[in-house]
Amino acid sequence: MNPTLTDVAQRAGVSLSTASRAFSDPDRIGRDTLRRIIGAAEEIGYVASAGRRSRSGLPTRSATVAMIVPDIGNPVWASFVKAAQAHGWNRRQTVVLTDTDGSPDREREIIGELHERVDGFVVCSPRLPAHDIVELCGDTPLVLVNRTSDETSSVVPDAADGLRQALEYLRVLGHEHVAYAQGSPLSWSNQTRVEAIRQLADQTDIELEVLGWQAETVAGGQAAAASVVASGATAVIAHNDLMALGIIAGAAALGVEVPAELSVIGIDDTPLAEVGRPTLTSIQVPMSRAGVMSIDMLHQQLTAETPAEPRTVTLPTQLVVRQSTGPVAGWTPARRERSDA
Repeated sequence: MNPTLTDVAQRAGVSLSTASRAFSDPDRIGRDTLRRIIGAAEEIGYVASAGRRSRSGLPTRSATVAMIVPDIGNPVWASFVKAAQAHGWNRRQTVVLTDTDGSPDREREIIGELHERVDGFVVCSPRLPAHDIVELCGDTPLVLVNRTSDETSSVVPDAADGLRQALEYLRVLGHEHVAYAQGSPLSWSNQTRVEAIRQLADQTDIELEVLGWQAETVAGGQAAAASVVASGATAVIAHNDLMALGIIAGAAALGVEVPAELSVIGIDDTPLAEVGRPTLTSIQVPMSRAGVMSIDMLHQQLTAETPAEPRTVTLPTQLVVRQSTGPVAGWTPARRERSDA
């Protein structure tokens, strides 16, 4: 069995992150420590991967980060990657982007292929269990996005608070029957949102209809539209903006007007929310900020003298009201006040 970076760290008497930095960013550690690590690597026959060494065989000064997303066609990931790449440049990190197309098998293959060739991973909305991802990454530093783990650091939005705002807003407008259009059954975000919205619906005295799984695309939303209309709900919250826009189009094809007969809310608040007709009410998720945070958290792992405890950063969410939501037929503020009395 070939020696690993962990073997080098143990022989040199340093942390794994310090050993990794000796090959990815040697200027940030002391000369004596660097000499000890390189000597330990030579003694046990450890050969640094291409991601950790330059063509001359000497340690490189910058780090290479593999960023894995489920669907780069979704605008939410475009904003995330753009922010991460810009911030990574300041951190001397080169971001390499890969797309899994929402496939856990492809996710596994990509991580297995890259884990000895890059200095760190940022894995976004993974379809594999978190523990599997940690094992696949091995010694390579890892940050998860839209997935929590006790074994590694992560960045997640506060989905429950955004859903709370959405349900309270709909309830005030007289909506008592709300549907939730699910995304992929492999999506951790979808699972946590379903759990949160069920609890919140009970607290706000709203009848909730959780619909079946659909692709997290416009086509998935169009396919869900018939179920939304058939449920009799007067409002629907979709797993993301793409599905919400698809529901609006599908409802129109069925002769249902938004928002006069059906209010629609998306999640993510992508740029598409502002250009649809009607414009889309959506729960804003700060994905650009998440991109910056993921790079910072990975940088901390790469440069720490001793391994830090995994931590989870939770980002706030905010309901942004636009034209796709409105009161139920016959609703007035006075009627709402009487019903609460």
